[in-house]
Amino acid sequence: MEFTENVDPIIQGYAQGYFLMGDENNVLGWYSSRQRALIPLDERFRYPKSLKRVLNQNIFSVAIDRDFMGVCRGCADRQTTWIAPELIDIYYQLHLAGYAHSFETWQGDELAGGILGITLGGAFLGESMFFRIPNGSKVAMVKLVEHLRGKGFTLFDAQLQNEHLARFGSYLVSDQEYQKLLQESLNNPCIFV
Repeated sequence: MEFTENVDPIIQGYAQGYFLMGDENNVLGWYSSRQRALIPLDERFRYPKSLKRVLNQNIFSVAIDRDFMGVCRGCADRQTTWIAPELIDIYYQLHLAGYAHSFETWQGDELAGGILGITLGGAFLGESMFFRIPNGSKVAMVKLVEHLRGKGFTLFDAQLQNEHLARFGSYLVSDQEYQKLLQESLNNPCIFV
């Protein structure tokens, strides 16, 4: 995939329900799924009881975009990753254009964890998450949902279902239902920061 600094085609792809991923050779492509994993922004959102104790201890602070590139690197720093170097460049250009954001947890001056996502209207399109300190990404998830609710967001797209997301009440919708929810969210003007 050839990328220029014009983010419009990238935004159009996400607005149509696609997402970017790199393959095992770091070649980027557009992907979609027959079913999409969503994080509920209503009473269906939940988290493990053990996390409630961590939240009550207030051992993490939260920040938005304090270390955007650090979150990108943290999300990509895995044995196998779909976040190709070119995709980090795209995320950075989307960040400069006001679309991509990092929602971070900190312990003192140390980045504990974070979630990388793209905002379009009232949709938060979660790209990836990571942690360096135990519970860093879990606390980020809870605090991000609180933030999205407070800002009037109506869709939190997690793309693909996994066991970790299921602990937070994630659920699957068909592509047809996802497209409907996405279009409704695109017409809901929200400001993330």
